[in-house]
Amino acid sequence: MKLKVIAGKLETHKTGGAIILLFENEKLDNAVARIDKALGGTVSGLIKRGDFKPKPGAVHLLYPEGRIAAERLVLAGLGKRSEFTMNRLRQAAGKAAPSLRTAGARDVTVLVEGFGRDLEEASQALVEGSMLGLYRFLKYKTNEENDRNRDVTTITLLTGTAGAVKILQAGARSGVVIADSTAMVRDMVSSPPADMTPAVIASKARELGRQFGFTVQVLERTQMQKLGMGALLGVASGSAQPPKFIIMEYRKGGKKPLIALVGKTITFDSGGISIKPSENMDKMKDDMSGGAAVLGAIRTAAALKLPLNIVGLLPATENMPGGSAYKPGDVLRTMSGQTIEIINTDAEGRLILSDALAYACRYKPTVIVDIATLTGACRVALGQEATGMLGTDEKLKQKIREAGEKTGERVWEMPLWEGYYELIKSDIADMKNAGGRDGGLITAAALLSKFVQKYPWVHLDIAATAWTEKDRPYTPKGATGIGMRLLTQFLRDYEKKD
Repeated sequence: MKLKVIAGKLETHKTGGAIILLFENEKLDNAVARIDKALGGTVSGLIKRGDFKPKPGAVHLLYPEGRIAAERLVLAGLGKRSEFTMNRLRQAAGKAAPSLRTAGARDVTVLVEGFGRDLEEASQALVEGSMLGLYRFLKYKTNEENDRNRDVTTITLLTGTAGAVKILQAGARSGVVIADSTAMVRDMVSSPPADMTPAVIASKARELGRQFGFTVQVLERTQMQKLGMGALLGVASGSAQPPKFIIMEYRKGGKKPLIALVGKTITFDSGGISIKPSENMDKMKDDMSGGAAVLGAIRTAAALKLPLNIVGLLPATENMPGGSAYKPGDVLRTMSGQTIEIINTDAEGRLILSDALAYACRYKPTVIVDIATLTGACRVALGQEATGMLGTDEKLKQKIREAGEKTGERVWEMPLWEGYYELIKSDIADMKNAGGRDGGLITAAALLSKFVQKYPWVHLDIAATAWTEKDRPYTPKGATGIGMRLLTQFLRDYEKKD
């Protein structure tokens, strides 16, 4: 997709579709007032009659019929200025751009006027919202050529202030990189598990490493055995697909301390011997969403040339039943030397993460963040509106919380109190991998905390937010790409503050 940033007047700018963003209960600013005048008062009339109310998420399509140069015009609501956020802007663009595509526009122009906020941030939000709202996964559609030919090919940001162009361009460039990385994550998660195996993800990481300048090492089964990764290998034992332990190192931060990102990468989760019900098992291709988000965040950090040192770790395997599969009642010895009794083979994410977190500690990182589609209990607790967050460091949790508010990928902290650890005590091993229904989100995190030593650590449970069954602003039905933008914002803020 092409991106342009230009100065000019929207009423004379030729485009297939234009977007005007409006606040609720406000007079039209100068640029919009000129357009309204050219349209004979249509915009102000719609608002006055109540036919269009500029509330968040509201869009209204108009056909100017030659009175301005745009073939189509969409009014998009931002709500009250006092409640305005960059995510509101992102959402408005994410609803308006697809509505213009549906109407037949092949290029979209957004008027960037009157926000009264940081123009670079606004530009980034508009580009992210537009591109992510226009996202579609059509790879496996054989009769969708017409749809492909009807995609929007160009997004233009138009400002009436020539001096703002460079600032808008800077934000737009960041927006493109972030949107492209999020789209990559969505593509990976949406792909059939037969086409997104551990080996495919390892190959994808190597390809991105060559393209963006970070190093990639892939450990094979024999190397994992030498390291004592018994938990990861136990989960992998039932699959014909060989496991991969993918290590990505991005080092552009000089002597700065290293940040460790760990992503659960179960490319398909059948539940293993403790097999899942057949209903919705097809969705279990999304169990590698955490790993995809980490891969996307490393890609973005490298593309934006962030002056940081980051390691990304992806323990990648399937979780399948079979004659050689690990079983309830088994005891696995992890890389850290600690043992885990297996109560339920469908609680496999915490097992592969235990070895990955132990490996992360070898780097002596300044912080560790893991992200995983870990527990159904997270959806019960928080629904699909928030990612569950638990951790050991207040400053780190606050940074993640702030990044979530900025990106709209919000997190909500759950307690990690000592009493919950009682639920994962085992009679025959150091711990057990399932503590029952009570506090399932928390007991899973409690197990993970046993493997991070004294390093500041945060765990993000995206089991409920990695996939959506309904269209949302800038997030069409399907894989959401959640976590990529959250981690990227965390890294950008970390660079600024530290």
